[in-house]
Amino acid sequence: MVPRALGSRNHGGSTVTFMSDAPQDLTSLPVEYLGTFSANTKGVAPVAVAGPSGTRLTVTVTGGTFVGPKIKGALVDGAAGGDWPLVRADGTLVLDVRANVRTDDGADIYITYCGIGVPGADGSYSIRTAPLFQTGDERYAWLNNVQAVGIGRTTDAGVEYDIYAVQ
Repeated sequence: MVPRALGSRNHGGSTVTFMSDAPQDLTSLPVEYLGTFSANTKGVAPVAVAGPSGTRLTVTVTGGTFVGPKIKGALVDGAAGGDWPLVRADGTLVLDVRANVRTDDGADIYITYCGIGVPGADGSYSIRTAPLFQTGDERYAWLNNVQAVGIGRTTDAGVEYDIYAVQ
């Protein structure tokens, strides 16, 4: 459900749109497929610290790829990234991920996302994320204004997500 605009007002050079409380029906979210993001986390044991909100893990990302119609890259060797998930009492993961991708044409892209991982009966996790991107490379500057969503799962090697830009 999306609120309907009632009107707008100019405040100091910025236009503010006022929304009503009456939602409109929304049955789908317009998205564009950006690519599949795969991160390897095997080979380095996670560090676990128990706390009042659950157990905080530190998981090292050792490699991976991000490949789609407009981008092809690999996670940067030696600085691929990491995840600092919180494991809740019910086994759900609250993700806190950062990764560095270098495209095949030499651009560096920083990706950060939070999300939720829900455990399945087989021990794998179904994962939903909300990636954001940062780059200083003009060829990929369009990513700086993208709010993405990721739908994925854990794999034997780590995690894999299909990433979509919300339109």
